[in-house]
Amino acid sequence: MTVPMQLARIIISEISDNQVIYLKEVDGERQFPIVIGICEAKSIDRRVKDEARPPRPLTHDLVVSIAESLGAEIDSVIISDLRDQTYFAQLRLRKDGEVFDIDSRPSDAIAVAVTFQPFLPIYVSEEVLEQATPKDGAA
Repeated sequence: MTVPMQLARIIISEISDNQVIYLKEVDGERQFPIVIGICEAKSIDRRVKDEARPPRPLTHDLVVSIAESLGAEIDSVIISDLRDQTYFAQLRLRKDGEVFDIDSRPSDAIAVAVTFQPFLPIYVSEEVLEQATPKDGAA
């Protein structure tokens, strides 16, 4: 089972290589952090703030363009696993009635999700959510 989540916070530190995004349950209180790189954090932040797009496509724009050129629709992001403190995700694509899950880092998948208006849905498996969140729901 997957749980709908939303991007709740982006924390960018110019003095650290590690940035943090928080995902929060859409219809609940559980939330958890994911540590990501500075480039992905800035890309996500830029899109969330709806800042001017760069004159040339960024990597996340390129992924969307490739999928669309191949006739596929990017449907959603699924954070599916947590192993050794590393999150695993998929970009879910649809083409001609078939569903394809493409392996991705969560940060890249979320950066792709926020290139769309409205943002693509983000889902987290219940197992990952149970591992990532304390029993009281606080993060």
